[in-house]
Amino acid sequence: MSMTHLLILLVVVVLIFGTRKLRNIGSDLGGAVRDFKKGLDGGEEGSKPKDERLQADPPPAAGSQNQSQRDPNETK
Repeated sequence: MSMTHLLILLVVVVLIFGTRKLRNIGSDLGGAVRDFKKGLDGGEEGSKPKDERLQADPPPAAGSQNQSQRDPNETK
């Protein structure tokens, strides 16, 4: 293919898809290639270590409950 053929092909593609759509396709394709390369390298760099887990808040102390928070059916 000569340079003229490539130029005509580029003009036809721009007329069909428009510049905004081509920009979006280009950025999506770049992100997909980047993610594929990260997958080949063995994972994401910013991921959490496997032994790191979420921890729940400790339960409140039993003596620190207000009268309004207590169960009315609870015996003293």
